[in-house]
Amino acid sequence: MPHRHRAAYPLEFRQKLIDLVRAGRTPKELAKEFEPSEATICTWIKRADLDAGRRNDGLTSAEREELARLRRENKQLRVEREILSKAAAWFARETESIPSKPSNS
Repeated sequence: MPHRHRAAYPLEFRQKLIDLVRAGRTPKELAKEFEPSEATICTWIKRADLDAGRRNDGLTSAEREELARLRRENKQLRVEREILSKAAAWFARETESIPSKPSNS
């Protein structure tokens, strides 16, 4: 069965659930009342705590975004390097197969 990707919950909704947990509600209670799972709510709380500096056992949202951007950039650079490497090899073969011009001296 293919994995379905659900659209992200709105930031305001996530923040309200985080606020409810901080006010004393449990993620389990909120999961029963609302759609997100208990694990999802706990993940949101952890991410909010990381972003706010309340904990330091993971990457902040900004660090995660930067890491994703750098990984995409790194992948693109590898592709470009491979293309340039193949082009250089092709040009090297082509220039060796062309006889050198005789000098008219």
